[in-house]
Amino acid sequence: MATIHCARCGLEGERQAFKPFPNDLGQRVYDTICKACWAEWLKTQQQLINHYALVPHQAKSREFLLRNMGQFLFGTGAPDQIA
Repeated sequence: MATIHCARCGLEGERQAFKPFPNDLGQRVYDTICKACWAEWLKTQQQLINHYALVPHQAKSREFLLRNMGQFLFGTGAPDQIA
């Protein structure tokens, strides 16, 4: 399996099997985030969904999750809370 240098953990890790989104963000995640860090994000995302009772198909919830994903994976911005 292909390996990448992960932007989150700073280690060489296994590349994900596919892009998580069909856009530029999905390509960035695919190119720079290892499989293990992506799995950590999915667990954190589920915790956020449960804690805030988010409905992921609603725009406000998606925006909230994307902001938190950016902070979690790339360290951009501060952790957010649902408004």
